[in-house]
Amino acid sequence: MNSLEQLKKYTKVVADTGDFESIKQFKPLDSTTNPSLIYAASQDPKYDYLIGDAISYGQARSKDKKAQLSYCMDRLAVNFGLEILKVVPGRVSTEVDARLSFDTKATLEKARFLIRLYESSGIPRQRILIKIASTWEGIKAAEVLETEGIHTNLTLLFNKAQAIACAEAGVQLISPFVGRILDWHKKDRGISHIEASADPGVLSVAEIFNYYKKFDYKTEIMGASFRNIGEIIELAGCDLLTISPQLLAELELANIEIEAKLNVEQAKSQEIEKINLDEKTFRWLLNEDAMATEKLAEGIRKFSADLVKLENFIASKL
Repeated sequence: MNSLEQLKKYTKVVADTGDFESIKQFKPLDSTTNPSLIYAASQDPKYDYLIGDAISYGQARSKDKKAQLSYCMDRLAVNFGLEILKVVPGRVSTEVDARLSFDTKATLEKARFLIRLYESSGIPRQRILIKIASTWEGIKAAEVLETEGIHTNLTLLFNKAQAIACAEAGVQLISPFVGRILDWHKKDRGISHIEASADPGVLSVAEIFNYYKKFDYKTEIMGASFRNIGEIIELAGCDLLTISPQLLAELELANIEIEAKLNVEQAKSQEIEKINLDEKTFRWLLNEDAMATEKLAEGIRKFSADLVKLENFIASKL
C-alpha cells in the first residue's frame, strides 16, 4: 500500500481543490473549496459553463449590477459545490464571504441563502458544510446555524481558544491551519526548517485533538493548509485532513510506513484541565497569542482579497 492508502485507514481524506479531475483521481470522501480555489479553477475554459450559468442566474434575479454580482458569486460557489458532490460520496464545504467575518447577522443570512440554493438543486443540507472564519462573531453564527440543521466548518483556526469556543458552540467541524502556523514560527525564529515532529502547527492540532477527545466533544477536527507530507504523516489518526492535489500525489507516490500518531485512548488518559470560555476569555486568550491573532487577521484579509479578485473576474463578464 502506498502512503495515501495507508493514511486512509486512520483518517478521512478530503481534497482541498476546486478541480474535479483531481478529486476523481484521488477519491477523497469530502472536498472543500474557497474563492482562491474557485478563481484558479475558473480560469480553465472547461468550467465556463458554470460561470455562464451563474451569470444568467444573477441577471435573472436583479437589474441592479451590484446585486447581480452578489447573486452570481453565490451561484458560482454553489455550482462548483454541486459538481464536486457528483464525485465525492460525502460533503462539500462552501465559504461565506470573508468580509462578513465580524457580522453574525449577515453571516447567518448568507449561510441560509447558500443552503437554499443547494436545496433548490436537490442537495440535502446534510451534505453541505458552511465555511465561516473562527472569529467570535463567526462562531456565534455557527452556533445558531447548527440548531437549524445547517452544519458548519470553522476555518482560519489557529489556537486552542478558538477550538474550544467552536466545540462549546456545537459546530460540526473545525479546520486548524497547520502550514500557516508553521510559516509564522519559521519567520518569527528566523529559520527555514522545522522537523515535522516538532512542527508548531502539528503540535497545535494534536493538542486540540487530545482536548476534544478527553472531554468527549463531537466536533470533528480537519487539519488543513499543509506545507509538506511530513506534517500530514504526523497527524495520521486525526478525524479528517484536507490535502492539496500536489501533496495527495506525493503521498500516492510515497511508500513511507504510516501509523496512527493520534488516538482517542491516549487522549483520554492525559491529564488536561478543562477551560471555561466566555467572550471576554476568548478575546483575551486570542489576544495573548500573537501568532493566532496575526494569522487570523491576515487570513481574513487574504480570503477577502481573493474574493474581490474573483468578483472582478465575474464582473468583467456581466
